[in-house]
Amino acid sequence: MVPRCQVEVLYFAKSAEITGIRSETISVPQKIKALQLWNEIETCHPGLADVRNQVILAVPQEYVELGDQLLLLQSGDEIAVIPPISGG
Repeated sequence: MVPRCQVEVLYFAKSAEITGIRSETISVPQKIKALQLWNEIETCHPGLADVRNQVILAVPQEYVELGDQLLLLQSGDEIAVIPPISGG
């Protein structure tokens, strides 16, 4: 069995509008790929599927694209859902 940990997910901008919250604590595997982590978050909030291709994650303050990168998480880690940055 894969050990799990409690992480805090922080929602910003559009993701906060979709979820209706600014943060929550979820249980996820300690070893998880970035895309699998997103899928865990999206399972809690299916509306986030609309922004899947527009967001990146900040996992312990390091930007991570949704892909095959293996993450090693610990209880208490903060996962930020970062919206697209618009330039002008």
